[in-house]
Amino acid sequence: MAVSTSAVGGADVTGAGAAEAMCPYRLVLEHVTSRWGVLVLIELLDRPHRFSELRRAIGQVARVSEKMLTQTLQTLERDGLVHRDAKPVIPPRVDYSLTDLGREAAEQVRALASWTHERMAEVERARQSYDEARALKARAS
Repeated sequence: MAVSTSAVGGADVTGAGAAEAMCPYRLVLEHVTSRWGVLVLIELLDRPHRFSELRRAIGQVARVSEKMLTQTLQTLERDGLVHRDAKPVIPPRVDYSLTDLGREAAEQVRALASWTHERMAEVERARQSYDEARALKARAS
């Protein structure tokens, strides 16, 4: 996507921040629809979670490392979708919840996930038809 410097506030955009400055919505979309972003957002729709609770809940679907979950939560927090509430108690307690913006995004992601689940049989039939047609074409060549 070609973007003039005037489209990004007249700044000379180079380096690591260039992609973010040129297409910031694309990066947010990547964060929200990433493998772990989707699972975190959907899980937090139900209620706030402590880190370990969130990791266990997501672990029922897919195994996530502590490092990857931490990075995902930090990214979603930076985007304004997740709120991190660190309580000054011993042992430390940190709760994660959705912001209003995060709840809106999570509802959209959950709707897409529900659609995917509901339409999976049709997707499987389409895949099978595609694979069979490719196999026939390959044999004919």
